[in-house]
Amino acid sequence: MKTLNKIALIKATIAALAVILLVFVGSRNLQNFDAALIAYLLGTVFAVFGIAYRYSVWLQRPPTKLYWRRSMQFLFSRDFPFYLMRSLSLFFKNILFQRFIYHRSRTRWIGHFLLATGCLIAFAVTIPLTLGWIHFEFKPGNDMIYFAKVFGFEAGSFELGSLIAFMAFHALVWCSILVTIGAVMMMKRRLTDGGLIATQTLEGDWLPLILLIAISITGLGITYDYTFLQGKTYQFMAVTHAVTVILFLIWIPFGKFFHIFQRLAQLGANLYRFEGKKRGMAICPHTQEEFAAKLHVDDLKQVTKDLGFDFTLKNGRSHLDLSPEGKRSALAKAHFEVRKNSGSFFG
Repeated sequence: MKTLNKIALIKATIAALAVILLVFVGSRNLQNFDAALIAYLLGTVFAVFGIAYRYSVWLQRPPTKLYWRRSMQFLFSRDFPFYLMRSLSLFFKNILFQRFIYHRSRTRWIGHFLLATGCLIAFAVTIPLTLGWIHFEFKPGNDMIYFAKVFGFEAGSFELGSLIAFMAFHALVWCSILVTIGAVMMMKRRLTDGGLIATQTLEGDWLPLILLIAISITGLGITYDYTFLQGKTYQFMAVTHAVTVILFLIWIPFGKFFHIFQRLAQLGANLYRFEGKKRGMAICPHTQEEFAAKLHVDDLKQVTKDLGFDFTLKNGRSHLDLSPEGKRSALAKAHFEVRKNSGSFFG
């Protein structure tokens, strides 16, 4: 308990309690809550607590804290309309369509896009259902018309057997297919890429893909059971699927899945880079060429001092004013002077 971050613990507790409160509000005091989903709810609350805790700790780190503060400063400035539109554009481009990875490999982008799309749609469908925010009822006196209720209010209706009903009730089937294909593509890459084979780990690289495939296959198994087997294996398939989903929810704050939430911070980092270029570039004293935004160099000096590193030189300048090429040159000159003073350049 002594190692827990108190600020993060408070924020995580508030986030978890907020989810529980929203369950009561959204389900009309549990009137519309499906008790069969209680295990999923417990997993979701744990995931929210873990994600909020880790995210809070992450934001308290000096580099991340600075990026976050600067991003908010630039976003809510007099250029707010421009930066808001830029952020929305980047959200659709890099978060929804995953275009940030396209330049690395088209095949890798397709696999990543399928994984991300399947997971995002699945979250959008299952979380409101799990928390009791959405439920479906028959129209009074008509067992062929379903109407959807959101937070207890009617939000639309559709007829059983219609295309809308088919797409709605099979939404998770399409998600499972997308995720399975994407995960298999990623697995193939990890089996054939020499660099990945040398550095990958079971916990960090294989377990996330295995969990996603397990969730998808068991979910498809439930659909197959009630479509073709009249529910004969429902108990087994439902329990197996619940176990895989709960393991996934518990694993989110601790494993690679956490980067899903970190990815949103890249929107702020992009604003930071754009604003930095607009304010002017730093020029390396050695190469006399631009190499980074002056804003970034100045902030880096402050962050390194906060972390206990001071790169200030005797002449009052900073080692961080040098570009990578300038730093290599300074290191070479230092080695040269040491060898020169020792009286021997070799040996």
